[in-house]
Amino acid sequence: MPEFTGPEFSGDGRYDHAAPARIGILLTNLGTPTAPTSAALRTYLAEFLSDERVIEVPRMIWWGILHGLILRFRPGKSAAMYKKIWTENGSPLLRLSQRIAMAVKSQLHDDNMEVVLGMRYGQPSIASAMITLQQANVQKLLLLPLYPQYSATTTASTFDAVSAVLQRWRWLPELRMIRHYHTHAQYIAALVKSIRLHWAEHGQPDKLLFSFHGIPESYFLAGDPYHCECHHTARLIAEQMQLETDRWAVAFQSRFGPRKWLQPYTDKLLSQWGKSGIAHVQVICPGFAADCLETLEEINMQNRQVFLQAGGEKFSYIPALNDHPLHIKALCGLIEKHTQGWAINETDTQREERAARAARMQAAGR
Repeated sequence: MPEFTGPEFSGDGRYDHAAPARIGILLTNLGTPTAPTSAALRTYLAEFLSDERVIEVPRMIWWGILHGLILRFRPGKSAAMYKKIWTENGSPLLRLSQRIAMAVKSQLHDDNMEVVLGMRYGQPSIASAMITLQQANVQKLLLLPLYPQYSATTTASTFDAVSAVLQRWRWLPELRMIRHYHTHAQYIAALVKSIRLHWAEHGQPDKLLFSFHGIPESYFLAGDPYHCECHHTARLIAEQMQLETDRWAVAFQSRFGPRKWLQPYTDKLLSQWGKSGIAHVQVICPGFAADCLETLEEINMQNRQVFLQAGGEKFSYIPALNDHPLHIKALCGLIEKHTQGWAINETDTQREERAARAARMQAAGR
């Protein structure tokens, strides 16, 4: 009879029971290919488009479409777009996300906190980030997806990835997740400040467009709150800036496939504005914490041309918050709020008790 070994649960074989517990902050973003090449895009898109949260189509049907059509033709087209924005330091999204994580760590001023970045797709993966947290003896974990507006396609998918890792851990940390922060006062204030700074340099536009990444309309009708949260964010910004209702609008970009997505579509609306005689337009993308393909190439290149070719005269893109100090302040404010009650500083007595307990376990051969 074969020996039954049971399930395997991961743990650090060098685990020191006397090691101090730490708080982990896992910042996550969508992800990026490793290079602007067809091969790298094929790998990245295969992972991204295999996520059931992203594509809600029966797997048997979708598998044939994905591998029979999309992964044959899409990687080359996507690679050409990535080449337009690729830098000497690689992917803008990865580099900017890393800078955000480093700035947050510096701003928190807490050696008991371990701040790690993980990408939902690609590298550094959420799984690798979780290993770093495990090795740092993180016993309390705060998950902060860098998606201000909640969607099952992004925030919930991130939770799925973290949960999949934790299912194999021997000792689970206490877990909290920041589900959304689309109305967070410091986040709104940072966006308002970024718009005002842009206006000081480029002048005020005839129209300010808030462009958010789209999702299929069917997801919204099934209960996803993303559409409402996008509008809520834009409305709060417009109110603080005292914008008249005819000075701003909300639209949705980056649609994929033949299904109906959230409307109005960004490119269609910009074309209408250009044809109607609107001369000066500025676009901001409040749903993106860091600049990426969708902002740098789709908005600032493709949609710029759409507006200008339709008759518009002046177009400018207001950059994402990236690692601006006000953005870092907002993120740290969220972290401080959601880690309340998680103080792990030990008294001398607690420290002595922990050391004695570890010594007893070592003596017992455990």
